[in-house]
Amino acid sequence: MNRLPKLKIGKHVSENPIMQGGMGVKISGPKLAGAVASNGGIGTIASVGLACDHPQFNGKNYFDVNEIALAEAVETARDTAPGGVLAVNCMVALMDYDRQVKSACRAGVDMIVSGAGLPMKLPEYTKDFPDVALVPIVSSVKAADLIIRKWGKLYDRLPDALVVETPLFAGGHLGATKMEHVNDPAFSLESVVPDLVKYLDEVVKADVPVIAAGGIWDRSDIDRAFALGARGVQMGTRFACTEEGDASMRFKQAFLDATEDDVVVIMSPVGIPGRALRNPFAAKYIDGHVDSKPCLAACLSHCTYLKNRTTFCIAGALVDAYTGDWDTGLFFCGSNVSRCTKIEKVSDIFKELLGDQD
Repeated sequence: MNRLPKLKIGKHVSENPIMQGGMGVKISGPKLAGAVASNGGIGTIASVGLACDHPQFNGKNYFDVNEIALAEAVETARDTAPGGVLAVNCMVALMDYDRQVKSACRAGVDMIVSGAGLPMKLPEYTKDFPDVALVPIVSSVKAADLIIRKWGKLYDRLPDALVVETPLFAGGHLGATKMEHVNDPAFSLESVVPDLVKYLDEVVKADVPVIAAGGIWDRSDIDRAFALGARGVQMGTRFACTEEGDASMRFKQAFLDATEDDVVVIMSPVGIPGRALRNPFAAKYIDGHVDSKPCLAACLSHCTYLKNRTTFCIAGALVDAYTGDWDTGLFFCGSNVSRCTKIEKVSDIFKELLGDQD
């Protein structure tokens, strides 16, 4: 194998160009992020829902406790990987998006990765932390152009990198805004990555690395992404099914048991498609019959359940998945979840991906 290059994002350099995707609720917590960072990748903590089982959460102080829990998670991951690169994934769709971003920055995180909406105000929220790299997630050149133009006009700043997440294979909330976009080849990595690289080189004329995400599993996937012009990759599902993964063993067992036919795409209460396992909860929802737990915290800026009760409390469903409740949880996953056949160590995944780096 050829040696993979280092990945420089802003002022931060990871020894390996592999970013672990942010997976909520608490699937990619401090244990997983710390393990990835200690192996030379970029470890990512998902900020959403960290308060759900925190001892200070009393049912009424969700947003305050989420800030505390996020800071604690960053500290724990940093203890595991003192010299590693750590990111926090913050969803634009969250009501406390700005608070989570600022809490992560105060805790000393190296970069903010941001999707589930366009992070138009991210530079404003991080203005007191100039060393924190800002990495939007996009699914098209159009989305990247909107961000770059807005950031340039208001903040005189470019993204430090861009993650291209294809809805064809990615897990959880997808970059597509409509169901018909999920399987549209126009949103494939093969289509978007080369066009985005060309746009950055010829129009923006800036050195902004592109990171490919969605369906990345092994070294051949990495090599294909690099051939398209990407300079890094983001992997989620494979890292979720590891010894260091923060989810319960029952959550991981769901991945181990999954077949290709078990993967479905639903319309999330957030208002965008999401990819998950067809368990009893998802099957009922697809059939139009679902019983939701009460709203956990009014955590989303746009939530169809909170608005008209036509869907379900996604926070509650994701918490149930994290704890391993197969019947009531929403088990987000990537399209390649059926390739999870064993619980791996993060270090072993890196060894396989990197091969002989000497």
